[in-house]
Amino acid sequence: MSDFWVFGYGSLMWNPGFEHLRAEQALLRGAHRALCVYSWVHRGTQERPGLVFGLDNGGACHGMAYQVSEDIWPGTLEYLRAREQTTMVYKEHWHNIELESGEKVEALVYMVDHAHQQYAGALPLERQLDIVTGAVGKSGKNPEYVINTAAHLEEMGIADTNLAWLAAQLKAMAGR
Repeated sequence: MSDFWVFGYGSLMWNPGFEHLRAEQALLRGAHRALCVYSWVHRGTQERPGLVFGLDNGGACHGMAYQVSEDIWPGTLEYLRAREQTTMVYKEHWHNIELESGEKVEALVYMVDHAHQQYAGALPLERQLDIVTGAVGKSGKNPEYVINTAAHLEEMGIADTNLAWLAAQLKAMAGR
């Protein structure tokens, strides 16, 4: 293998934070994006958790794939582990994904760990809204994370009605 691929489905789509050779929309089958992880660091605290996205089993997920050259891969992997594995709520997996161009590649993905205490599971939308509202972590306000992800999906032409509803509610609460 000469180059490596990373699949982003949440903030990695709009803020990868690492050098890459190319970025392309991609499809991951067998997992879906869900606001199913209690955030104790980036978008909340243990005292006031927020919610962030995880890849949960079943369905399919449209996101972004980033190609990383072999020579910078070790540093990129170190960066990703520091960012994504702060509390070990995600497990690293290699999955086949399909790029928008039709090319199939193997990519590193971060799947949610169902056994981890931060796994929230499938929460009703109203409960998600309650948790996200007012939560803040070291990477910023939880509502901004949800709104940014929704906006990026919309720009990419990816429909997510639940996320669009949450983003609209959060914008209305913020008076936007």
